[in-house]
Amino acid sequence: MVTLTTDFGTQDGFVGAMKGVILSLAPGTLVVDITHEVPPQSVWDAAFALEAACPYFPDGTVHVAVVDPGVGGERRALIFRTRRYFLVGPDSGVFSLLLERDPPVRAVSIENRKLMLPKVSATFHGRDVFAPTAAHLVRGVPLERFGPEVDDWVCLSLPSPGRKGDIVVGRVVHVDRFGNLMTNVRREHLPFPPEEVEVQVGGVGMRIYPAYAFVARGAPLALFGSTGRLEVAVREGSAREALGAGEGEEVYIRATMRRAR
Repeated sequence: MVTLTTDFGTQDGFVGAMKGVILSLAPGTLVVDITHEVPPQSVWDAAFALEAACPYFPDGTVHVAVVDPGVGGERRALIFRTRRYFLVGPDSGVFSLLLERDPPVRAVSIENRKLMLPKVSATFHGRDVFAPTAAHLVRGVPLERFGPEVDDWVCLSLPSPGRKGDIVVGRVVHVDRFGNLMTNVRREHLPFPPEEVEVQVGGVGMRIYPAYAFVARGAPLALFGSTGRLEVAVREGSAREALGAGEGEEVYIRATMRRAR
């Protein structure tokens, strides 16, 4: 199985070309689209999409991600072999969040021209390099055939939550299409049980609830989302619009007055 994550959109034929290459070299391969709506050149948005989806695919899946601001330059093309998956894409940090969960066992630089398409475009490595690489991996071509091992690569990292006295200070690191504000705070960062803290964003305070249904329509709330991160949301609305907050906004988490006493 191969998955594809790109910023290509679906209006043009780029995704179709990649699928055509994979199916020509490895007929019968199941190719699954994770998303092609990553904002152009937004490596972080792609990393969050991969973090949310890839852990639910079966072991042995080949995950291809092409969000590639450096295409045609000196950036490397890499394969990561983790305990569960093969990850194929540019050395842009796009797999950083996945590799935190599932560290690489091996990594190689894709350099063997015989395993690429005969003519490699300077602007479409998704079709000419990454798609054939995925197909050859599905067919069982060993990693050492693709190129030399590497032990360094671009690694993006989220800032860790800080502390100001008894207050945990987090940050909005991603905004999804619903306007939910994803933070760098996980449950283990909270000094108190979730039901005993208040979350404040943009001067608006709210409590942590298990789900949206616990508040009225249009009311703000915080909750731990499906990826385990603390999220700020508005029921049936957009927290980004309602709170005027976006990426980089600080999030304050403190004990409620009852707990503080």
